[in-house]
Amino acid sequence: QVHLVESGGGVVQAGGSLRLSCVVSGRTSSYFTIGWFRQAPGKEREFVAARWRGRTTYYSDSVKGRFFISNNNAENTVYLQMDTLRPDDTAVYYCAGDSGLILSSVRNHAHYDYWGQGTQVTVSS
Repeated sequence: QVHLVESGGGVVQAGGSLRLSCVVSGRTSSYFTIGWFRQAPGKEREFVAARWRGRTTYYSDSVKGRFFISNNNAENTVYLQMDTLRPDDTAVYYCAGDSGLILSSVRNHAHYDYWGQGTQVTVSS
């Protein structure tokens, strides 16, 4: 079993930054994929970013150039650095994981087996 725990959400003014953390515990492998998704009120869960099998990183067009994934393997933690935040970034952010995700599914939340509890990010204008 794999457990994911997010932290780092909060309230920030437009143009500011936040760094989300996702601590991963349990049985994973070098093929483990971590994805970040978000869900705003009344909207569907949408893809934000992912590091596929620990190698290749992907971003949605809406966050490309502003958000960045990094990881600390020694602490089993994946970070989502969010810069130049905008009010439309306001949402609950989730980290998700999967051991056998194929590349074509990396942006599809339905294909991830493990989910964190979510952390609220609010960007004020």
